[in-house]
Amino acid sequence: MTLARSPYITRAGHRRLQDEYKDLWQKKRPEVTRALSAAAAEGDRSENAEYIYRKKQLREIDRRVRYLQKRLDEVKPVPTREDRPDRIFFGATVTLAEDNGGEVRYRIVGVDETDAERGWISIDSPVALALLGRSIDDEVKVRTPAGTRRLEIIDIDYGEPVESD
Repeated sequence: MTLARSPYITRAGHRRLQDEYKDLWQKKRPEVTRALSAAAAEGDRSENAEYIYRKKQLREIDRRVRYLQKRLDEVKPVPTREDRPDRIFFGATVTLAEDNGGEVRYRIVGVDETDAERGWISIDSPVALALLGRSIDDEVKVRTPAGTRRLEIIDIDYGEPVESD
């Protein structure tokens, strides 16, 4: 059984997927194919480590290219909601106060963009689902695998984060 994934992605996330696809297809795949051909020309392929490595590398690239082709057809880039900056929608960066006195900051993004280190959470996550449509000073309870969390919304921001790529 596969879980349904939202088709939403930020415009920047969509560009990153397109750039990755283009890089794999136009740059990396031709390089690996040339190296594979050169390794194959060396003779016995069964004991040729370079040939075996390049075949594996080519399979991995082709698998990722197929995934990106399919995913790029499925995703829908979502523009930032500028009409309601006081409410939480897709693409918002939200600062939350926790019961223990700490603060957390999450950005609600598509499943292809999640990044725990940056605090980017999927729109399909329990926390994001609890926050959607809420405003500053609202309190939400979120059931997570670790237990129920109480969070108070203290800030909502729709500015584009600085890319560290």
